[in-house]
Amino acid sequence: MIRMFPKAMSIRAVLAWTLSVQLTAFGLFGANQSVKGQGAEPFRKVLTDAEHLQNDGATEIQRLFVTPTCPHPWTVRKVLMAGGKQDGVELIIVDNGSMQIVLCPTRGMGIIEVRKSGQRFGWLSPVSEIVHPKYVNLQDRGGLGWLSGFNEFLCRCGLENNGGAGPDTITTNTGEKAEVPLTLHGKIANTPASKVEVEIERQAPWRIRVRGVVHERTFLGPKLELRTELETEAGSGKFIIRDTVINHSASPQEFEILYHANIGRPVLGAGAKVLLPAAKVTPINARAAEGINTWTEFLAPTTGFVEQVYCIEPRPDALGKCHSVLHNAAGDLGVTIDWMVAELPFVTLWKNTAAEADGYVTGIEPGTNFPRPRKKEREKGRVPVLAPGATRSFNVEFGFLASKAEVDNMRNYLAPLLTLVPNVVAEPEQ
Repeated sequence: MIRMFPKAMSIRAVLAWTLSVQLTAFGLFGANQSVKGQGAEPFRKVLTDAEHLQNDGATEIQRLFVTPTCPHPWTVRKVLMAGGKQDGVELIIVDNGSMQIVLCPTRGMGIIEVRKSGQRFGWLSPVSEIVHPKYVNLQDRGGLGWLSGFNEFLCRCGLENNGGAGPDTITTNTGEKAEVPLTLHGKIANTPASKVEVEIERQAPWRIRVRGVVHERTFLGPKLELRTELETEAGSGKFIIRDTVINHSASPQEFEILYHANIGRPVLGAGAKVLLPAAKVTPINARAAEGINTWTEFLAPTTGFVEQVYCIEPRPDALGKCHSVLHNAAGDLGVTIDWMVAELPFVTLWKNTAAEADGYVTGIEPGTNFPRPRKKEREKGRVPVLAPGATRSFNVEFGFLASKAEVDNMRNYLAPLLTLVPNVVAEPEQ
């Protein structure tokens, strides 16, 4: 079932919006998507396709017409934001019957927020609107312009670079070497998706998938493509991100990717803790070194707080996976982030416990490297290279804990790894 939505709605209005009339489908299903033919073939629907000049506008896909035997009242909605700097921004809201995930194809398929069990998981950025990339000048403030659109629960950093702003050397169109300024965290989070589609399995466990394709290409420069998929099961409290980065150039290409997952209240607060098995922890600078002995603990909102960043080599479990948890002081609310260390060998902990008005938030950020300027990361051998036509894949899983029992279960699972003392380095890496 697909339904037109009002053009202008806030995120809260969209999530609170309820159906008041019986809806009917109006013939946008393909041959393998018919309501009558409920076979094994999944339902598929392309929402946006730049190559074929397709954009279906605001729509809704419903359980009743796709998986009528599913007990979970899931929906997938596409809505259009209006007004201010968010004018023209598209959102896809995946409600799996237990959890609502707000995706933003306009901002590189990032995730604005997640809601489960009456709780909002995300943070309150001073950037209150979902800013369209056309209003973001990455060169602003000496390469810090990326921050003028930053308010997501999850945004990707990359693909050409994902670290701090700073100079690096590139090959120009004349074949000569030149030093150019790279901007903070790269371009991918401010690049609209060129294709977006939804796929829904018609049988248990009724998996819902949203796929996107985002290009970061330039003539005489990088020719990279991100293919991303978000998957969740109806009624689940988890979702997984599956990404593939492709080098379409005939030459080798450096790339970097980092998953900037950002969490504020109600999980973050005085006494909150991160459980992250680590082999090595290094402060990124002298400011971070001041808090190295309490790197797992968090303060209440603190006016004038200057961010502290820790570069961590994670300690995986027997299957090669790193499990991390951020939970509140009461131990009854939390977020889990899991990934394969072979895919993302580094993780950064960003602590920004500033005043509420300035953005009270922390970030758990698995990546191919640490978010330092690419020149420095290359010197340390942490910038991967893709051969011509080659791909690299990444899988990051998110879970949302809404009870003490759930938090305790994760703490108990991680206990054997957390008892292994990491190598905590007092001084920043040179």
